[in-house]
Amino acid sequence: MEEKKFDPNSIIGFILIFGLLIWIMYNNKPSEKEIAAEKAKKELVVKETAEAKAVAANAVTAPVAVSDTLQMANLQKSLGSFAYSAALPSAKEAFTTIENKLVVLKIANKGGYIVEATLKNYDKFNKGSGELVKLIKDNNANLNIQLFTSDNHTLNTKDLYFEPTLTKNGADQVLSMRLKSADNQYLEYKYVLKADDYMLDFDIKSQGLSTVLNTSKPLNLEWALKGYTNEKSITTENRYSEMYYEHEDGKSDYMGSGKDKTENVEGVSYIAYKQHFFSSILLTSTPFAKAELYSNNLVGGDNKDTTYTKQFKAIVPLAFKNGEIDQKMNWYYGPTDYKLLKSYDRNLEDIVALGWGIFGWINRHAFIPMFGFLSMFISQGWAIVLFTILIKLVMSPITYKSFLSQAKMKVLRPEIAELGEKFKKDPMKKQQETMKLYNKAGVNPMAGCVPGLLQMPVFYALFQFFPSAISLRQKGFLWADDLSSYDSVYQLPFSIPAYGNHISLFPILASIAIFFYMKMTTGDQQMAAPQQEGMPDMAKMMKIMIYVSPLMMLLFFNNYAAGLSLYYFISNSITIGIMLVIKNYIIDSDKIHAQIQENKLKEPKKQGKFQRKLQEVMEQQEALKAEQKKK
Repeated sequence: MEEKKFDPNSIIGFILIFGLLIWIMYNNKPSEKEIAAEKAKKELVVKETAEAKAVAANAVTAPVAVSDTLQMANLQKSLGSFAYSAALPSAKEAFTTIENKLVVLKIANKGGYIVEATLKNYDKFNKGSGELVKLIKDNNANLNIQLFTSDNHTLNTKDLYFEPTLTKNGADQVLSMRLKSADNQYLEYKYVLKADDYMLDFDIKSQGLSTVLNTSKPLNLEWALKGYTNEKSITTENRYSEMYYEHEDGKSDYMGSGKDKTENVEGVSYIAYKQHFFSSILLTSTPFAKAELYSNNLVGGDNKDTTYTKQFKAIVPLAFKNGEIDQKMNWYYGPTDYKLLKSYDRNLEDIVALGWGIFGWINRHAFIPMFGFLSMFISQGWAIVLFTILIKLVMSPITYKSFLSQAKMKVLRPEIAELGEKFKKDPMKKQQETMKLYNKAGVNPMAGCVPGLLQMPVFYALFQFFPSAISLRQKGFLWADDLSSYDSVYQLPFSIPAYGNHISLFPILASIAIFFYMKMTTGDQQMAAPQQEGMPDMAKMMKIMIYVSPLMMLLFFNNYAAGLSLYYFISNSITIGIMLVIKNYIIDSDKIHAQIQENKLKEPKKQGKFQRKLQEVMEQQEALKAEQKKK
């Protein structure tokens, strides 16, 4: 390896270069006068930049002076043509309140949108708590339009200050919020609140902005809201908190629950953010060409401390016409009340979950009018009791038919057992002879099933009716303080999976009533049913269901509306009573047996289509079997 040697020439070179640099720096050093001028220039730039940023971010707390030419230039640079608004007295944190007997709306200068929407007649959680329901508060909602100016600036209305002007038109309060580019150039939000209404007019229009804004494409209006929890049961409230919308000339639909749900729809005439018993709805006279909708479930598995239920957002276009915007709309902030929403004749009642098809029809045309009428004279709790009695009276003929059919099958059981023994080795022949016996005796084996099927629409309709009835909200009965929520009689120190951390009494009573009802009906069905192959397993399954069904009822309804559990308790108790009366005082087994024997001597009744078809199928199978034996 070559040994490195000391090179004195390199050292001398480095010293000369270093000295040369020092000499250059010394000769180029600015004078004290130049330093002072540069410092003043920097301070001016910092000051102007800070003022421009303050205006652009709307962080000013007082009107901004614009007399200075340089300062005005910076304002124009930050806000484009809308810099004029920053010089107005309204360019500060201030609010305007409009209210009537039902609602209080607080609108901010910044953004020109509602920052508080309070419902005067509804308390949060428990009645008498003193905390009113607020659909908007603490920045849980916003409204924004992104503006593209002709001088290539992009602005968001939520960051800019509007100038408020509050007037009265008779009993109506009219609030004009204007974002100005000049005195005769502005974007306006116009709110009109009537004296006794949850619905207010809301118009967005522009004037003289055709030269200020880029009108080559629509403006996007973005409306977002996070729904606060207002009820005792977060689980139930979240289940019924959904986004609804009407599109394509009257079709109502909703967004499914879940994480990050998105949809794109066309021809939208309203968008509703439903928070179970309360809703925020945006309606438009001229349908939006399209809408981008977003919904996100914010309730997790452990929802004890949940503040919000759902995150909703919608983006809709505002189209220019002759270079200006003129969109007439409405806001609704109020209860999700079927009758109230229906009174607006805008199909808003479709957001109330009453069930589809026949189930919704029963609720709309039978249960809502009936329950509403009863509630006019008695409390909601007693109205449920009387409501249940009336329904059971209407359904009693069907119940009687079902029990009568079971009684007839029970009388025929010995003869069916004889046929089973006689044709033990020929199941097909046994079925044929059994059908002949039914026909001679005038007994329809399906008669016991049909009444149960006819009651299913009523059962499901009521299942939808009670959780949607806002008239039950915070109405007490016996130990329940809120019939729209669970009736907790004991708070557990722990939580049981699928059950909860409390004990509700109405579901326990309903489960007991279901147990005795199934004990009676299942026992009669087992006695009436003929013994056939496989029946021991079926009987075992039916016995298991006697215990499983009440348990499922108890688990499912422990967190459900107490009004629904009350209905099922009363309903099953009445059914048990009707069964005992029919069995002990109306149906006489001896008379039924005598009637059946008399029917056997008569000409067999003409078979129905179902029985005839079944008979033909069995005969064909029997003939096919005989043919196969010959071969």
